[in-house]
Amino acid sequence: MQPDFRNFTLMKNYETTVLTTPYAQPDPFGALAQPVYHSAAFEFPSAAAMSDAFCGRSPRHSYSRISNPTVQNFERRVARYTGAMSVTALNTGMAAISGSMLNLVQKGCNVITSRHLFGNTFSLLSRTLGQFGVEMRTADLCNLKETERLIDENTCALFFEIITNPQMEVADIAALAQMAHSHGVPVMADTTIVPFTAFHAREFGVDIELISSTKYISAGATGLGGLILDYGSFDWSQSPNSLLQQQSRRAGKKAAFTARLKTEILTNLGIMMTPYEAYMQTLGLETLDIRFRRQASSALWLAQQLTHEPRICRVNHTALEGNPYHELSERQFGPLPGAMLTIDLATRDECFAFIDALKVIRRATNLFDHRSLAIHPASTIFGLFTPEERGEMDVLDTTVRLSIGLEDPADLLDDIRQALESLSPALQPIPSPSSLSPTLP
Repeated sequence: MQPDFRNFTLMKNYETTVLTTPYAQPDPFGALAQPVYHSAAFEFPSAAAMSDAFCGRSPRHSYSRISNPTVQNFERRVARYTGAMSVTALNTGMAAISGSMLNLVQKGCNVITSRHLFGNTFSLLSRTLGQFGVEMRTADLCNLKETERLIDENTCALFFEIITNPQMEVADIAALAQMAHSHGVPVMADTTIVPFTAFHAREFGVDIELISSTKYISAGATGLGGLILDYGSFDWSQSPNSLLQQQSRRAGKKAAFTARLKTEILTNLGIMMTPYEAYMQTLGLETLDIRFRRQASSALWLAQQLTHEPRICRVNHTALEGNPYHELSERQFGPLPGAMLTIDLATRDECFAFIDALKVIRRATNLFDHRSLAIHPASTIFGLFTPEERGEMDVLDTTVRLSIGLEDPADLLDDIRQALESLSPALQPIPSPSSLSPTLP
């Protein structure tokens, strides 16, 4: 039986909201799709008007490294639907994470997070920022008491992924936010796995939402992008970062994060999204929820079918009955917690042979392309970490990550089955799931 995509109701008013968000200024020709403003600079009627724009006294665009009409239109559409106080579009998802972190930290600060992080995010926090005197403190975020013990007067953020990649761990977001806020610590979450049409981060206490718009939003991996959503919910005068404290006095306690991000971090690092990418991703917004529901429905159906495959040691998807995070996942994300799942096979060699035998599913990185993708995380995304480090992060040599696209799910199941059937009998028998890792279901 194939999935019935009609069983899941689309978020009320999403498409209407996105499609009816007005431009900041009317288009002179009445274009329904805003043109791509591929211009580095913008002309002013006077020197005074130019000064006002550069110093933030007027909303005019001055230089596309600082702001651009096409990028602004993309940001306005996201903000109008999510209710974010501000949205900042950057050139990659990693730029969204690194830009936010650089906005928050200074020497002597610490960030509390999990060891279950995407490889480059882990490296950013532990190595890149670590060399500048920023401490990465890791805890089991499913253990509130353990996490709370790490907080001190120098804690500048609690940061996590809402579903970890590829471990697929889920923490209680509302409980974490309540605990962090009781200590005056802001909550930052990477929500890329479940889009904002299905998961409303603000309702769970997230202050800063980070998204790789390369994924669902870009519509078929047409380009790179990242988003920072500031919900205006945190008092930044409490931050241990002295520069954010100063910005709080100038711009206001709730606006300080975005004010410093826009006037200093964004312009100094040159990480703003390009106009063409913003145009393409604005188009992606218009079909985001429809595509997500289709892909996530297929992922859940495939996960259910694959639990019956004897060659697969374990299928990991948080919506599966029996998954330890099932109830929490459904409460936070609804019935469709994203279009990613993982399977575990007997050995690393078997994983490689399986991936090589796929004919419909592509051998590629990225997530939530229109095409389904397969990758071996331990040897690629986490390939530069030592075996000991991968062990501490619960990244297993036996795991294959699948990102499910828009193909017919029955065809994907057939492709997976033929790849499994092609495996050498010498690679059998398959160990029991309990032998894979004591920390994973």
